[in-house]
Amino acid sequence: MIRFRQEAALSIDEAQGQFSHPYPLGISPVNASYGVVPKFHDHGVTDAVNVSVYAPGLNAVDVVYTDPAGQWRRFPLIENTDGVFHGIVPELLFGARYAFWEGSAELPANGQLLLDPYGRAIVRDHSLGGEDDDAAYVNEYVSPAFDWSGDFAPRVPWRNTVIYEAHVKGLTQLHPDVPEHLRGTYAGLASEAMIAHLKKLGVTTVQLLPIHFHTDEPHLQELGMPNYWGYNTLGFFAPHTEYASADAQATGQQAVQAELKGMIKLLHAAGIEVVLDVVFNHTAEGGQDQPALCWRGLGDKQYYRHGHDGRYLDTTGCGNTLNFTDPAVIRMALDSLRYWVEEYHVDGFRFDLAVSLARDENHHFSPRHPFLVAALADSVLANTKLIAEPWDVSMGGWQTGHFPRGFADWNDRYRDTVRDFWVADRGHLKAGGHGESVARLAGCLAGSRDLFAGSGRGTLASINFVTAHDGFTLRDLVSFDRKHNEANGEQNRDGHNHNRSYNHGVEGHTGDTAIRAERLQTQSNVMATLLMSLGVPMITAGDEMGKTQFGNNNAYCQDNELNWLDWSWDDDQRAMFDTTRRMIRLRNDFMGSQPLTYPVQEEQNYILWFNQHGQPMPEHEWSDNQTRLVQLLMGSTDGKLDGLVIMNGRLDATTVTLPRLEELADFRPSRREITTYELRFATSKINYPEDPDGVHGSRMHREVEREILRATQGDDAVFVPRKGEKYMTGDKIRIEGNSILIFRG
Repeated sequence: MIRFRQEAALSIDEAQGQFSHPYPLGISPVNASYGVVPKFHDHGVTDAVNVSVYAPGLNAVDVVYTDPAGQWRRFPLIENTDGVFHGIVPELLFGARYAFWEGSAELPANGQLLLDPYGRAIVRDHSLGGEDDDAAYVNEYVSPAFDWSGDFAPRVPWRNTVIYEAHVKGLTQLHPDVPEHLRGTYAGLASEAMIAHLKKLGVTTVQLLPIHFHTDEPHLQELGMPNYWGYNTLGFFAPHTEYASADAQATGQQAVQAELKGMIKLLHAAGIEVVLDVVFNHTAEGGQDQPALCWRGLGDKQYYRHGHDGRYLDTTGCGNTLNFTDPAVIRMALDSLRYWVEEYHVDGFRFDLAVSLARDENHHFSPRHPFLVAALADSVLANTKLIAEPWDVSMGGWQTGHFPRGFADWNDRYRDTVRDFWVADRGHLKAGGHGESVARLAGCLAGSRDLFAGSGRGTLASINFVTAHDGFTLRDLVSFDRKHNEANGEQNRDGHNHNRSYNHGVEGHTGDTAIRAERLQTQSNVMATLLMSLGVPMITAGDEMGKTQFGNNNAYCQDNELNWLDWSWDDDQRAMFDTTRRMIRLRNDFMGSQPLTYPVQEEQNYILWFNQHGQPMPEHEWSDNQTRLVQLLMGSTDGKLDGLVIMNGRLDATTVTLPRLEELADFRPSRREITTYELRFATSKINYPEDPDGVHGSRMHREVEREILRATQGDDAVFVPRKGEKYMTGDKIRIEGNSILIFRG
């Protein structure tokens, strides 16, 4: 057991009572003008800090900390202001370790004290261990010093944003061009090789899975597995130490934090934003029967949501739910958000299970919840991106489209619709069944306006995604009919069973070139749809390179090659990367040709729908599941060009008539009359980039051929589209089955 220096409790109670303050919570410097330090000098104390903690469940609180000599002290916080215990504490310097315990109570045999909810760093300390010598969690007081000179927030407009959801470790752990000692670290993410990949791909915003300090759940510890994803937070102000390089960890917590700040600064210099996935819905303390590590010991009834029976009311499925009806919990979350913006310069947040953060005292969701209102009204958060995962696991938990203006929502309806049309329906059609009509897909392409209109928001409130960290990867979505989670140790019971996937005839890996080609084309259809839809696209890291998790759709506990990105690409993976990169470039070209108000000013925008024959889509075809083909023309009255997209969800090739000029006259200004469409992209095999060997003849020769075909066959002429070539309005084009053509008009 540790020994304490007792002389700390000198007769300085008067100084504490006169000069300590309840806020800010945590550790803060003492204002020298208050005269506190001179009073401490009378007792031989050269420095002091203000310490405060919200602990409404305790009658008295002591802070336990190491002094400059490395010895542990125990010091009472004698002031109590509305449940906040505070005091002026001597000789608690940068580098000191500390935690809290109930005043005058015997310390726990296992050495595990109560963490500071506002602690800036968390470390393990063996000197507090009990008989089994377990390392206890304690906080460390860390200097925030860092040179931010020259750092500027990219502030990418929502309309130009392409989100890239990634895991700090998994992104670079296997990257051969990242220095070995930096792989899987904050520094590795900001390495030249990684930034070069992100820039070449064209994404604007990296959304990181949780980097708050997190722990492994007891059931995973019993299985010898980690919580790889990190959705089990123990400190909302502390970065996860294990993501720092070995050198930084050996140097200390300030070096760990400097590495993370340096990562963000380098990404900013490359024009890339950093958004953090934050988990305020529950904590790592687990169920009500688990040991207290922080909040439970400080004030269980206030920090956690309870039912009428006194038991936890769990809306997260994780054992507990933070109580966002208590002002102190709301303040803690807001203070954490501000801290990460002000001290780490992050650009936004994605709120995990955000509905649990917006349930009122009756446990009902409210878009006017005080936390949401306060976050939107906060001047520090005003220029950040706020993204809700708009559901949790309790009653009334699905709230996509219902968050207030200022938030964007993960759009799960978009995910399911795109998966159904391009993936699951293909399996149904191949089996002789039916797929859906194009109606639901059209709504998604148009930005899911109907879903967000009720909250007063437009298309940019929709975070469009088809895959995320949980669930199948894009490659697995087209390679597996069933989940394969046996490696998780739960007999394949975990993870979703209804994945809207289709294996294209073989479960898992195959050497069959025809099946691999079909899978690649379906992946390309999904990626192209994602990147040409109105809204904000989110790509899961690895989907751009055909990442597989071998059918595991819940790989939260797999800190190994199953999750880490494999940078040794085959031809299919290189083709997938090329498809993704080209589509992002096309998206940027289209957005760059529209006015800055696009697509927010809806009265200036148009989306026109045409059928196979180039005629406005009739009502009956929208609901006909045999149709499965639509032409979409999008643009704005003040734009420089239009985008024409043809989507063929049928199995067979089809002849399509491009929209005629007379159908467009009411929407295009006369000064921008366009009579041709240039093919820019196709997901089918015709999408070769160039024809350097003249296999198909020179471009001029092919133009002559087309004119001859028009002259000799007239309206019956059917053209096989080739990338880069132009076609007249009213021309007939052959489009392959299960494919997309994208033109510029």
